Amino acid sequence: MTDEPTDERPRKVIHVDMDAFYASVEQRDDPRLKGRPVAVGSASGRGVVAAASYEARKFGVRSAMPSATALRLCPELVFVPHRFDVYRAVSRQIRAIFHDYTPLVEPLSLDEAYLDVTENLRGIATATEIAQEIRARIRAETGLTASAGVSYNKFIAKLASDYRKPDGLTVITPAKGPAFVAALPVARFHGVGPVTAAKMERLGIVTGADLAAQSPEFLRQQFGKAGAYYWNAARGIDLRQVVPDRPRKSVGSEQTFARDLMTEEQLVDGLIPAVDSVWSHCSRNGVAARTVTLKLRYSDFRLITRSRSLAAPVDSRETLERTGRELIAGLLPLEKGVRLLGISVSNIERGEAEAVATGVAQLTLAI
Repeated sequence: MTDEPTDERPRKVIHVDMDAFYASVEQRDDPRLKGRPVAVGSASGRGVVAAASYEARKFGVRSAMPSATALRLCPELVFVPHRFDVYRAVSRQIRAIFHDYTPLVEPLSLDEAYLDVTENLRGIATATEIAQEIRARIRAETGLTASAGVSYNKFIAKLASDYRKPDGLTVITPAKGPAFVAALPVARFHGVGPVTAAKMERLGIVTGADLAAQSPEFLRQQFGKAGAYYWNAARGIDLRQVVPDRPRKSVGSEQTFARDLMTEEQLVDGLIPAVDSVWSHCSRNGVAARTVTLKLRYSDFRLITRSRSLAAPVDSRETLERTGRELIAGLLPLEKGVRLLGISVSNIERGEAEAVATGVAQLTLAI
């Protein structure tokens, strides 16, 4: 039996996604929160929701939503501060379970990962059995629930894991894949964000079937290089492999402020904690990056970024701060007040001692 999947022997992929991970950890650790609408984050000032329990989601509360909006939607919402050290520890527990079944584990974040179980370490006959066993072990060992999608590629496995959340298991075989994709709204496709979904809707593309009806030329004309991906996705085709231990792509930190920043001095002062956080991580883990990106959100929620690629990797905190200051100077005078400010480094030349799960480390500061 060969290691490479074939048409006769397709790849077996599981996507595991923890259910409302941060909020569920908080409800597990504090019984008073069970059954209540919970948001992880800060309710004060310009706070935002980092995560919401399913009880809160029933009211329309979502992650990245301003806390004030969340409280208007759900006045009984309980805010708890984040505990990322705890979430990371639980994530390591879960990842250890994954590695009991396969070395091919590709983490996407603390709470989700792809597993290739075409060949598995326990000799279990089907991917469905493996997914069932993994979910049972997660519940028993962490007290949390996970949803899983089982299919023949990453694209459909991820769609499937979201299909019966929370605490669900969905299996999509190669025979059922194209029909499953055809019936789904394109807005649920991984890689189709709100802006692209709105454009597709204007073009009359609402479902996977609508997308599959378009020619490659039309999709390329409308969506550029992504057109080929959309054409394949609409047919349930995804040739990407599960890649374990993806190297870090960027390191960033950002902060939302209680009051709008209005001057260059305020912007620079506001950026310093993010610079300190990013450089501390880079120097501690041996990250050498050439590109610095400034992220800024105005008071009307419009988001802009500005980047600069350097001739040599950022070699000091001073270089990082100086580049950040120069990027700020290029945005002056300000159009309006600034509510969020952040900085990141990318185009990394060598990785850290430990590979990163998400591919993008976001060191969000307290708000």
